[in-house]
Amino acid sequence: MKLGLCDAGYTVDWVGSGERAEQALDKDSFDLAIVDIGLPGIDGLELTRRLRARALTMPVLILTARDALQDRVQGLDLGADDYMVKPFELPELLARLRALLRRSQAATSAVLGFGPLEMDTAQRRVSLAGQPMELGPREWSVLEYLLLQAPKPAAKDKLLHALTGWDKEITPNAIEVYVSRLRGKLEPAGIALRAIRGFGYRLEMLVRPGDDQDN
Repeated sequence: MKLGLCDAGYTVDWVGSGERAEQALDKDSFDLAIVDIGLPGIDGLELTRRLRARALTMPVLILTARDALQDRVQGLDLGADDYMVKPFELPELLARLRALLRRSQAATSAVLGFGPLEMDTAQRRVSLAGQPMELGPREWSVLEYLLLQAPKPAAKDKLLHALTGWDKEITPNAIEVYVSRLRGKLEPAGIALRAIRGFGYRLEMLVRPGDDQDN
């Protein structure tokens, strides 16, 4: 499942117990949690209850072989946002994840936009001024996070975490490589990727000579 999610463009961190999940949440923030009920130590239902007791608002999807009505009701009552029974098909899981993420980001559409730039997260397509834009997987991850934050700046450490999980090494300077590539693709259409010293990057519209400007 982790490989399938990574292939779909997600950054995935995996742990084998509820206790380790709590430790991970002490040091990192996450956009969504997929929780199995049958975990060693504290089970997935108790983990879900503890997540909500900590006032964590990230979506939780319970993915389990338990298909009894009582288990589904209990999982949802304890704070899960969705409940999916094994065996499952990966396309359905991906669709449910997209729906949960859109809801948590208070988005009404799968399309993110900034000026002439549009990203359809459901269809995995990007267009710039109406023309298809080709992106590598990491360019996609960086641009998606920038669009989710726009017009606010995106922190460099958050962009770094969007690129890789715990089990891969990537230097902070690698962000600059992908930012440079994105700049080359965005600037011809009038979008700047501005560096915010000591913080990160922000999408801005370029002001070209001859454009109307406020005095």
